[in-house]
Amino acid sequence: MNAEDTGPGLRCLVTGATGYIGGRLVPELLTEGHRVRCLARSPGKLRDHPWVGQTDVVRGDVLDEAAVAEAMRGIDVAYYLVHALGTGATFEETDRRAARIFGEQARAAGVRRIVYLGGLTPKGVPERELSPHLRSRAEVGRILLASGVPTTVLRAAVVIGSGSASFEMLRYLTERLPVMVTPSWVRTRIQPVAVRDVLRALVGSARMPAEVNRAFDIGGPDVLTYREMMTGYAAVAELPRRIILPVPVLSPGLSSHWVGLVTPVPAAIARPLAESLRHEVVCHEHDIARYVPDPPGHPLGFDEAVRLALQRVRDAQVTTRWSSASFPGAPSDPLPTDPDWAGGSLYTDVRELPVDASRPDLWRVIEGIGGDNGWYSFPLAWAVRGRLDRLVGGVGLRRGRRDAARLRVGDSLDFWRVEEIEPGHLLRLRAEMRLPGLAWLEMCAETDDDGRTRYRQRALFHPHGLLGHAYWWSVSPFHAAVFGGMARNIARTAARTPAAAAHRPSPTG
Repeated sequence: MNAEDTGPGLRCLVTGATGYIGGRLVPELLTEGHRVRCLARSPGKLRDHPWVGQTDVVRGDVLDEAAVAEAMRGIDVAYYLVHALGTGATFEETDRRAARIFGEQARAAGVRRIVYLGGLTPKGVPERELSPHLRSRAEVGRILLASGVPTTVLRAAVVIGSGSASFEMLRYLTERLPVMVTPSWVRTRIQPVAVRDVLRALVGSARMPAEVNRAFDIGGPDVLTYREMMTGYAAVAELPRRIILPVPVLSPGLSSHWVGLVTPVPAAIARPLAESLRHEVVCHEHDIARYVPDPPGHPLGFDEAVRLALQRVRDAQVTTRWSSASFPGAPSDPLPTDPDWAGGSLYTDVRELPVDASRPDLWRVIEGIGGDNGWYSFPLAWAVRGRLDRLVGGVGLRRGRRDAARLRVGDSLDFWRVEEIEPGHLLRLRAEMRLPGLAWLEMCAETDDDGRTRYRQRALFHPHGLLGHAYWWSVSPFHAAVFGGMARNIARTAARTPAAAAHRPSPTG
């Protein structure tokens, strides 16, 4: 390692900063004294992260050569934490093209190291027999290793951490099903790794010597079957003993739908996770310790990783979730500011009500909507809409919230995503359910000319084609119950808060 590498303040580029790993890596790099630039397609999603003011955020896509070239300027270490999984049948080609652009622009900019987090592949299994997900991850690693820039490829299996897709899948399967008929892959041996050990390896890889250009397996000290992971989770969570009955008839496709029905993880994400478990995924070396020494003792074991993850969930300290990144295929168009919509159609449903509470009391109810608090109207209608969405490959209503009380731009919220938030005043959500158009829901806490608190709610729908118009008119008869009920119940809930009651005049005046 040369003298320059041991000095402080490497300049790091992080792609995927809006995702699960990237959103946790950035503050770790900052803590180590590095300078961080984030490349994001939607920089606004990073606006409310507590660390964003310490970073340089630039707009761009990894498929845009000019944007990647600009982002690479002056960079020492470039982290590649993106993939095109779930974007369609051509996702492997998209991954391939993005990796080539990234490697070529890193070399042209004189970047000293690329660090990539990929998937652990089974030893001795021909690549053609791997799942498309693992096959593409392996190919991206090879492309980056051949880029001419010294590259570190970290290969991990199941990542255990609060909010990770793998952990949420394990948690919900175990908690919701005391007796379960499971796919045969529950017998597959796996070497899980705690998210904090993944982050430690990513941060430490920034200072590897220039001659290192290779892949490293990373994992925890335990090798378990998925069945053992479920029973282990139950023990740590102090749940009754689970009865698990593996059957051979559930294919990866069928089992992904089974996972989608039981857990918040939609089938589009559950399928690659399930397919990756068909083969044994166990580390065959621990060479990473030569360059990134293990902490005192050893990397976290499975039980300790689960305990820490559960504690963060219970304490509402989940900093990022698997749904932090936009769901593949979900609409991402922001609400246009052009009132005429360039001649397009825009349907609206507007509700306004006076509220016998202060604006802060009303805002607390607005910001707390969704997740365990529900949507304040016609629960059966919301549940049915969520189930229908999952049946057609959408995210459904089970993603919940990252935090029970606070929202930030970019958060997923059941089948919505927070597009805009003005604390104390406005919450705008963009629908990520499968729809023949684009939809938003706005909720506002306002004060009228007489100083009284008012609640204003606006649902907007921009139809795509004839089907979109038909959809709006088919559901509009239910709006009085759904949207009208929501407005009334939000106003009533705000008025029933202890703070509102304390400031309300008594009947005797």
